[in-house]
Amino acid sequence: MSTSDTTTLLAQLRTVLDLTHTEIQVAETRTVQARTEAVRRELSENADNGRARAEAIEAAIRELGGVPELIGPFLGRAAAAVKAMVEQAQPFDEALLGDLTLEHQLLDRARYIKALAVAAGNKDVENLAFRLTAAHSATVDWLTTVLAEDALGGPAALRRTPLQAATGTAVRLVNVPVTWSARGLDRALDTVRATPPALSELLNRGAHAGDVAVKTLTASRDAALETAEQVTRREGADGVAGVLHSARTGAGVLDPGELPIGGYDDLNVAETVAAVKELAEPADVRAIVAYEEKNKNRHGVVSAAQTRLAAIAQEVAGL
Repeated sequence: MSTSDTTTLLAQLRTVLDLTHTEIQVAETRTVQARTEAVRRELSENADNGRARAEAIEAAIRELGGVPELIGPFLGRAAAAVKAMVEQAQPFDEALLGDLTLEHQLLDRARYIKALAVAAGNKDVENLAFRLTAAHSATVDWLTTVLAEDALGGPAALRRTPLQAATGTAVRLVNVPVTWSARGLDRALDTVRATPPALSELLNRGAHAGDVAVKTLTASRDAALETAEQVTRREGADGVAGVLHSARTGAGVLDPGELPIGGYDDLNVAETVAAVKELAEPADVRAIVAYEEKNKNRHGVVSAAQTRLAAIAQEVAGL
């Protein structure tokens, strides 16, 4: 291998090592946003796998006669910390797109390293590059799936932080027309939970049938939503009633008879999981997750619903 080839390989490996340290910290940061224990374990495993990849990259650098920069892990943590702070002022989807950009850069550089290794006849680095390519391809697909879950109205595998939820809603309030669509409200549901005053804004913007918002906000949020839906439906404002029903769905306050699975409260975990696997509409999955999290909170059911939505999202995203 020529000196030039070695220099190029070392430069790329060092860059990928620095980016990997950032990736590890991002995975650990995302762990607290995991919706289910299964997702939390997956993110934790991703961080551990990232550390293993970092060690393999360091070994490859030493094998080529280079010395890994000791400051790399510290820079990675610093970069991830800055990224996390910036994301607090971003909508949820923009934060995920930032993660996706990082993974694409790692994937593209891994492919470039493989090409360099093949040209140089370095089988060990070629094998390492193949391992990196497989890992980052899988992460790109996972993040793409989470984005698709969010686009379909959720629930995504990752929860919004309260500030991300509020920021996302503020952006939508600026850009949406006067009347809310059901889909737009679905994507603001985390904010309804995190920032109760947002309910007033939602009702004021959506309830054009009289003074529904004023009448119902004197009661509890859940009762307000149900009463508002009944009043608007009675007055013929079916569009607004649909939006309010969507809000009730996302808040998990539907009556059992309104759920997309018949006799829901009488089903055990295995029966519920089997029924969830038959759901085809994201809205139906949302209804089950929200109701389950608010009422029974059976982790097996929530995980099954999350898996079902992921499958739907992957089909939509073409994965």
